Amino acid sequence: MTPLLSVIIVAYKSRDEILACVNSVPTTLPDRGVTRDVEIIVVDNNGNADGVIDLLAEHAPQVRCELPPSNLGFGRGNNLGYHHSRGECVLFLNPDTVCNATAIRHCIDRIRLERTIGLISPRLELPDGSMDLACRRSIPTLWDGFCRASGLARAFPNSRRFARYNLTFMPVGDTYAVGAINGAFMMTRRDCLGDVGLFDPAFFMYGDDLDLCIRFAQHGLRIVYDGRVAITHIKGVSVAREHASMSRAIFDANLAVYLKHFNPRGSRLVALKYRAAFGLWKWIALARGWLTGRRKVQPM
Repeated sequence: MTPLLSVIIVAYKSRDEILACVNSVPTTLPDRGVTRDVEIIVVDNNGNADGVIDLLAEHAPQVRCELPPSNLGFGRGNNLGYHHSRGECVLFLNPDTVCNATAIRHCIDRIRLERTIGLISPRLELPDGSMDLACRRSIPTLWDGFCRASGLARAFPNSRRFARYNLTFMPVGDTYAVGAINGAFMMTRRDCLGDVGLFDPAFFMYGDDLDLCIRFAQHGLRIVYDGRVAITHIKGVSVAREHASMSRAIFDANLAVYLKHFNPRGSRLVALKYRAAFGLWKWIALARGWLTGRRKVQPM
């Protein structure tokens, strides 16, 4: 019987968190009077350098591992895992998450019942119980990006004018359509991916989840946040010396998303506008990080 769900996990230097992640995913789920399998596929982009494949073979034999010849990046790694999967539903899951059967079952039920849903995510909670704001986002305008980079969104989290980026004025425990969800947990149906396509291999890291959400929306499919169920996102914090380079990578990747989707004719004027805006956001965000002492890299 076809598995009910395929869980694709792209690992890179993930030895410390991978066992907690895979062991939090149920191996079977009841479905209309029968028991169906949940297959887990781990793609190790680190070439087993930290022994992740050996660790899983010993302590989580239910996991199937794929070892690419080189680091494929996030999107291509997920694509490889997908091509080795068979599930009716597909979950792209980060290795630094801890799931639960309730949240997974809830998302499966919704995405199978509501055929207009293309991607769904539960509430992602950090280890301290606070919400990972990246699990529900708008597709930001230039104004939204400025408000987030400048700190206006943080200062006025309940304002629809200033806080549209992470939608902090919306109820946490409710469900609604959003512009984008986090690549840490993205569930969809296999037939949707057949229509929309997989991750764009042009994005090595960052921006690929936003790009996929935009393409799903372009096909008339909803991106849904469901805060009635939750999982944990450990979400490592970068060290200070990596903050600047990782922040630049995030901004540059998201600039590429905007140039792809919002400048389809390749206008030099439009490209200049986005390059200037993202350059300004990046400068402001980096300056605020150093001035306030915050070293947490914030995905777009």
